[in-house]
Amino acid sequence: AVETDKAVLDVPAERDGYVLKILHRTGETASVGSVFLWLGEIATERVPEQAPAIASGETRRATSRPTAKAQEMLRELGLSAEAIPATGERLTVVDIEAWLATQRNPARLPASLAPAVSEPTPAVPGEYVELSGEERGMLSTVLWQRDRAAAAYLDVEYDPKPWNDYAVHYGEENKLLLSPLLALLAFRLVELAKATPRINATIVDDRRYQYHQVNLGFTVQAGQTLYLAVVQSAQEMNAVRFIDALGEVQRHAMAHKLRPAESSGATLAFSSMARWNVGRHIPVLPPYTSLIVAHAASRTSGTAVLGATYDHRLLSGFDVVQVLQALARPPA
Repeated sequence: AVETDKAVLDVPAERDGYVLKILHRTGETASVGSVFLWLGEIATERVPEQAPAIASGETRRATSRPTAKAQEMLRELGLSAEAIPATGERLTVVDIEAWLATQRNPARLPASLAPAVSEPTPAVPGEYVELSGEERGMLSTVLWQRDRAAAAYLDVEYDPKPWNDYAVHYGEENKLLLSPLLALLAFRLVELAKATPRINATIVDDRRYQYHQVNLGFTVQAGQTLYLAVVQSAQEMNAVRFIDALGEVQRHAMAHKLRPAESSGATLAFSSMARWNVGRHIPVLPPYTSLIVAHAASRTSGTAVLGATYDHRLLSGFDVVQVLQALARPPA
């Protein structure tokens, strides 16, 4: 445990291993950022050499904003100034570089600074194939969720019959050839985003970045390619306009002819695998969004599941449950 002026805190080890050397004993005073002990994967592992200790009192927290260059570096690396000791009145690039040098666990470094690890070639004979543009896009999305978001998932069970009846009535009233169910659900999500702005935001530099428009991303499977087709400024549309706009970007996606504005800039998203009779799926969170809703097929019991992957840095489970419960009910 570590005792500060205000609290006593447990400091868990970052991984399993053997204690190679203890650098601070009970009752000793340790400076911020110092190493307590070294862990190794094997008991005979060599203890790494330590950087020269900083004189007591020399290191302290920055008392004002970081310098301009330091602030830019923090932003590029996705770091917070609060976590890094400063050796002067302001946090500098030198302070950041010195702190990074002490972070020996690559998993705790930004991806851009972590040492490159070359994966071993599989033992089974094969060949390397370059990823397609769509595959690179999928990889980028997955890595954003892994490296930036604190992704979580939950779902609620609901009765889909009221929504099915509502969609049938709406389709007959507006003389639609295809069921508008998914489009109406997606439009309902847009309305909820207008009423609950927190779900239409992201986190940038430890602050909430609130979007001024609702750009609804909608997953479209076109052959072997998965697109996130985007309806821009959906908050300005009524249901009729939204259904038309969504239908247009869906057609463009199916023809593999999405325009740049139709394939980027989503601020929240909707996904459905009901057409494949999938009863539950956990979608990947699109970059710079905090919520993607997952619609699934009805079960034999007559119920269905509405789920959501969300960024726990911004939304709590309670926030998401409220959205899903509201989404499970069609407009009155």
